[in-house]
Amino acid sequence: MRRRTRKLIGAVVILIFVCVYALVAMALAQGRLQEAAKIWQNLYYVIAGLGWILPLMPLIKWMERPDPDEA
Repeated sequence: MRRRTRKLIGAVVILIFVCVYALVAMALAQGRLQEAAKIWQNLYYVIAGLGWILPLMPLIKWMERPDPDEA
């Protein structure tokens, strides 16, 4: 598969994943964090805000692989 095709597929998957991830993170925050202390709320938002990166790293590495004929 060419790099251009991988990037298109990866971009669509990333957009879908981030949208679903954001909705789940917001639902958890609304359901669980309303009465929590501010420090726990802030910690949750920092972790949730950066947490989407780790599951997507293998996809991003796959998208950036060179084409077989380039190497």
